[in-house]
Amino acid sequence: MNMDCRAAPTTTGPRTFLIRPAEKPTTMSATAKPIANTRSATGIPTARLITWWVIASEIVIFGGLLSAYLMHRLGHPEWALSADHTNTWAGAFNTFVLLTSSLAAVLAHKAADALDGPRAAKLLRLTVLGGFVFLMVKAFEWTTDIREGFVLSSGGFWSYYYVLTGLHGLHVLAGMVIMLIIAADAAKNQELQRVECIGLYWHFVDIVWIFLFPLLYIAR
Repeated sequence: MNMDCRAAPTTTGPRTFLIRPAEKPTTMSATAKPIANTRSATGIPTARLITWWVIASEIVIFGGLLSAYLMHRLGHPEWALSADHTNTWAGAFNTFVLLTSSLAAVLAHKAADALDGPRAAKLLRLTVLGGFVFLMVKAFEWTTDIREGFVLSSGGFWSYYYVLTGLHGLHVLAGMVIMLIIAADAAKNQELQRVECIGLYWHFVDIVWIFLFPLLYIAR
């Protein structure tokens, strides 16, 4: 007699029910990502949304400092004499370096969209090289200024100069470190969506410098 009851019908009164074997619960693949890491409630990728929030908070910080500098600068025309001692050529060269590094970041994003992680990683490292050159030039500027006696306490202009360029330099350094981490994953064709996010941050750093350069180096 066949004793298999996996699909045997069971009757209760006039109705008939079919007993089916219990299905095994499925588990999420180890490579699958939670929905929260893929899409936010707004329909914008969460990583991109977080990046924009970070940029918005940084705009508040730099915007406040730049506004304070402009108000003090308008009230102290003698600061133009201090600005004469900044190295305009070094600042112009650093502007070119950052703009070139931004181009590399754009190309890295394009490569990531094409799922070419190794190329995106190379371009991100090229962007980091641009950041390194920028910091080396800035270190040279600071060293020269300090040797000439222009330090943080030399006056209002130099206080703002060191605070603004120093804070910006820290953001450049932070972007370089994060970019190297993302490049390591991109080289293995992993987490390619992060390439766009670090690119957005790097463009923001460049835009801040585009404001700093004329205000601190050119305006007299």
